[in-house]
Amino acid sequence: MKERIWADFARKVEERNLKIEKLRVYVEDELVFSQDWKEGDTPRNIYSNTKTFVTTLLGKYIAEGAISLDTRVVDLMADKLPAEGNPGVEKIKLRHLLTMSSGFGQTLMGVDRRRGVGFPDPMKWLLSQPVKCEPGTSFTYSTGDTILAGRMLERATGKNLAVMMYEDLLQPMGIELPMWECCPQGHPIAGGGMFLKVEEQARLGLLHLHKGNWEGQQLVPAEWIAEMGKKQIEIPPANIWRCGYGYQVWLCPYPDSYRADGMFGQITVILPKQQAVIAYQCPEVGNDALVRDAIHEAICEMIAE
Repeated sequence: MKERIWADFARKVEERNLKIEKLRVYVEDELVFSQDWKEGDTPRNIYSNTKTFVTTLLGKYIAEGAISLDTRVVDLMADKLPAEGNPGVEKIKLRHLLTMSSGFGQTLMGVDRRRGVGFPDPMKWLLSQPVKCEPGTSFTYSTGDTILAGRMLERATGKNLAVMMYEDLLQPMGIELPMWECCPQGHPIAGGGMFLKVEEQARLGLLHLHKGNWEGQQLVPAEWIAEMGKKQIEIPPANIWRCGYGYQVWLCPYPDSYRADGMFGQITVILPKQQAVIAYQCPEVGNDALVRDAIHEAICEMIAE
């Protein structure tokens, strides 16, 4: 039984002193295992797991024609470019931002934003940075790419990203309006900083299992969900969980699987073949790689059943 597998995982948490706060396991929409190692139900920062929420939302507006994967940054953000121009920026498209291949390199990560990098206008700062390689040719994980994608969506629709997120995605799924980090200009950080409970975090995974449909309402086109979970770009291998990158999701070493991944271990694993979602949250202390390895052992056992 799958419940036994995850009960065994819970014992390993105690035996190995793994730092994990909350775990939820769903199979065919049923919550088959739930455990909290931290008391309380306060939403926590899901860090870059936010990226997958934003990119899921993008699919709605791509389908409606407000923006496309081939929309260029300069088509919507020309006023943020340096007066003297910036060679290479004219080639960057939305698809490059969603595959972390803008050519800017790693920019506007959380630790840099805390230090004031990009202040007071992160988009003006980013679009002044050199384009180091041909857009679309090389993966470099960068929160700056996602922040720029979110700002492009705002420009294309004339709406605030947090308003779109709540009205179009979160509210229909029964998720309360979350706290969300904003830039000094007042725009939500598309690349991170959304605060959710673990059950709320898991709902995006369930939405993906149902190909964008939530209780009979098609929130996002099924075609977009399918594209998000496909390998869109190769990435440098580092461990068993680096199997390629889709549109703001990481591919996993299980058939057709992928995950939303936030720093310190705010993870939602989506397993379409098993009709399963594993969502967990970890604190900002401890070694979340050890938690990931234990989760991997449990998933492998669950798949083998």
